[in-house]
This record gives sequence, structure tokens and C-alpha cells, in this order.
Amino acid sequence: MIIQWFGHSFFRLDTKNKVIAIDPYSEAATGLKPSRFKADVLLVTHQHEDHNNKSVVMGDPFILEGPGEIETGGICIEGLLTFHDKKRGQERGENTIYLLESEDITICHLGDLGEPKLKEEILEKVSNTDILLVPVGGNYTIDSEEAISFINQIEPKIIIPMHYALPNLKIKLDPLDKFIKSISKKPEVMDKLVIRKNNLPEETKLIVLNKQ
Repeated sequence: MIIQWFGHSFFRLDTKNKVIAIDPYSEAATGLKPSRFKADVLLVTHQHEDHNNKSVVMGDPFILEGPGEIETGGICIEGLLTFHDKKRGQERGENTIYLLESEDITICHLGDLGEPKLKEEILEKVSNTDILLVPVGGNYTIDSEEAISFINQIEPKIIIPMHYALPNLKIKLDPLDKFIKSISKKPEVMDKLVIRKNNLPEETKLIVLNKQ
């Protein structure tokens, strides 16, 4: 499996059989120019322009834009309903957490999770996560301390931070350094993560992906 990050919450996952895109953004909303590529599946965590720019994903992908389950090409995907804020969606609406299982690896993309605490049934579902894609920039979603609280509960093998301040980003978010300082783990920086089940680390590792 190969995981690439295109800035903000936009990821590309290459499995043996499928290419998956998650949360492509618009340049108008972010100030960042999004990469374009062909995908088989497109996942959208919520309907804000910095997460739902379906036009940059080429081909004819199957699109999942909320809670539900699909299975395609040996990949199981489940969308779990959460909220984008601390007031049950009254401020910023709903958010979908996506769980993906492929090649015996479970990936969890938290989207723009705003809740400081997950329901027990959702926490139970994400508790087997191997790779956690977690927002850390605060302001519109969970901040560094809240992200660390979820990490401690989920105990993933690999943490990949997302949704933090970047050069030219129009949206005000906390810098990545704030999260790294809080978590007290030395990050391993790379352009892409190439991972198999048998080389998942035994202890939780922090990986920072360079924006592609």
C-alpha cells in the first residue's frame, strides 16, 4: 500500500487493486492548487469546499459522501457519522470518519472531526486502526491536545498528521510544530509511505508526509 498526502486533508491511497482519493480541496477555498489524478473511489468527509472538490479526481470513481459501507476490489470502507464541532453539528454540521481495510491494514481518516470525545460504539470501531490520519490544526477541528487524546485511546501503529498550517493556506490553523512538541515523538519525514502488514511498527510511529 502507498499513502501520499496532497495537503490539508487530501490523500491518495494506492492498494493492489484500487486507487482511493479522500477529501480533495478547491484552490478558491484554500489558496493551494490541488493535484489531479485518476481514482476508483472518492471519499468526502463533509460538504465544505476545502474537502469536497470532486472535480479534481479524474475517471469515474465511486463516490461515498457520508455514512455507509462499500466493498470493492478487496477493500472494505465504512463511513461513521460524527460532528464537525462541539455542539452536535449546530455550528459546522456533520463529519464522516472513514475506516478502510485493505491488504490486512486498517486506515482511519478522521476528516474534520470536531468532537472532543467519540461515542463508545464509534471508538470501538476505530480501536483496531493501524494507520491514523488525524487533524491537528485546531480552530475548525480538534487541536493538538485533543488529537493526542484520541491517539492514546486508539493506539494506532502509525500516526500521520493532517489539516494544519501550510504556506499560502488561506485557512487559519495551528502549525505542525505545535503538535510535534505536544506529542513528544520524533517524526520520520517522507514523500510517501509504502507499507505492508508485516512491516507495521510495534510501537507507535509518527510519520510526517511532505505535501505532493
